[in-house]
Amino acid sequence: MEEAYYIEVGNTIEGSIESQMFGKPCFKINKKAFVCFFQNAMVFKLEGETHKEALNLEGAVLFDPSGKNRPMKAWVQVPFVHKDKWLSFAKSAVEFVTT
Repeated sequence: MEEAYYIEVGNTIEGSIESQMFGKPCFKINKKAFVCFFQNAMVFKLEGETHKEALNLEGAVLFDPSGKNRPMKAWVQVPFVHKDKWLSFAKSAVEFVTT
């Protein structure tokens, strides 16, 4: 269910293309990843206040795909419980990677 919703959100973004990042499903725009799916959560590349807002959600963490305590500072992993915010964060992620 979570992955199906992730795909729905990704396909909502005009010009986005399904791809892979670190062996995980992702969406790219202009060859730049802006979201991915990991551990039943959607992960967003964010900055500024939107990054802070996402990280302050209960259960949200910095994305650490290796599991070796080396998080990717711009990427926030947001659990499915906050799916109502996923599309908004995805749009902010697109803005971040395209400007």
